[in-house]
Amino acid sequence: MIRLRKLKQLAAWVLIGLLTSWIISCSSANIVTNTQQSRSGEATVEFWTMQLQPQFNDYFQKLIANFEAQNSGIKVKWVDIPWSAMENKILTAVSANTPPDVVNLNPVFASQLAGRNAWLDLDTKISNQERSSYLPNIWKASTLNGKSFGIPWYLTTRLTIYNIELLKQAGISQAPTTYAELADMAQKIKDNTGKYAFFVTFVPQDSGEVLESFVQMGVTLVNTDGKAAFNSPEGKAAFQYWVDLYEKGLLPKEVLTQGHRHAIDLYQSGQTAFLASGPEFLKTITNNAPQIAENSAIAPQVTGDTGKKNVAVMNVVIPRASKHPDAAVKFALFLSNDENQLAFAKAANVLPSTLKALGDSYFQNVPDAASTLLEKARVISANQLKQAEILTPTLKDSKRLQKAIYENLQAAMLGQKTVDKALEDAAQEWNIRV
Repeated sequence: MIRLRKLKQLAAWVLIGLLTSWIISCSSANIVTNTQQSRSGEATVEFWTMQLQPQFNDYFQKLIANFEAQNSGIKVKWVDIPWSAMENKILTAVSANTPPDVVNLNPVFASQLAGRNAWLDLDTKISNQERSSYLPNIWKASTLNGKSFGIPWYLTTRLTIYNIELLKQAGISQAPTTYAELADMAQKIKDNTGKYAFFVTFVPQDSGEVLESFVQMGVTLVNTDGKAAFNSPEGKAAFQYWVDLYEKGLLPKEVLTQGHRHAIDLYQSGQTAFLASGPEFLKTITNNAPQIAENSAIAPQVTGDTGKKNVAVMNVVIPRASKHPDAAVKFALFLSNDENQLAFAKAANVLPSTLKALGDSYFQNVPDAASTLLEKARVISANQLKQAEILTPTLKDSKRLQKAIYENLQAAMLGQKTVDKALEDAAQEWNIRV
């Protein structure tokens, strides 16, 4: 499985290399031709999403019908791509000069291609008034080198889902609010129940939760020149925090080999007390483990002394080679406007990225004691957006930063390197290609 993952990653980077060559050789005449094509006859905007069928078929069919009714001469073709296949498919399509017109991605991956000029510069297409309708900090997630390459769509923030009974057995009355409290509770839970407090992955290709924890603990990951800044006293303390938890036996051994999905599996089976996850997984837990769900409660996400909270962003981008760039921008803005964002947030149990939609009473009213976990999670998640930000910097190769830190952190956890050496090697590995 690990070898297959590495092969897939290698194939993706080969495609990125091909894409870079294509962008360099792409002539301005081709862009002019695409613009002319979009003005002649009916424009068909091809719109790709990630694994939203069939659950949201009704929503998108209605949205597309409304858009087409308001924009004669523009049709929308909706194509849904499996989550695991999207990166390779969009790389292949863009490299072959046959891209869709609007693509649902996330800023981390999209920024890799933004650095290679693959996406339309939206600052030339979107007015300041249109841009001002979105949460300012969220808009920044889809910018690179001062240019906007994407439009924010829907958001999620992490919550702490916890097992009430396990906490009682450990003599704990409430969920942790800081990483320091989490470490103390992890020891109490292990001593009193024999179980683990939580699971977090150190697999380089998976969740960025550990990397985000560094920022929450006060670590600056890179400086203004893009060089490593995490090789600092704060960075050493963050490395030491995770190494100590592992060496004390307070983290499952699988943290080095299993991804975030394993965290959900362990919580559902009653093997961990805490799950750091978005509210969208509450339905999964309810369906798969109703007894655990019934005995669960929620609290705001754990953070460091900075008080910073994470937010995960899904955006939409428009390939520079779109045959219908103006129609694509029009549809992307329609998809992410106040009304449609509010409707999708209600349907998908996520948060909107526009100020007006987020200000709706649906996200503001505190539920009563009889409210469901989902209803409580919605309000807690929305309130967290006041402190939430994109914790990791937008970089064209942010995954390489995560890989350098995670692999060296793993080595320190296994006793193969000292913390000082792991920190030094991680910085060198990042700096060598900056």
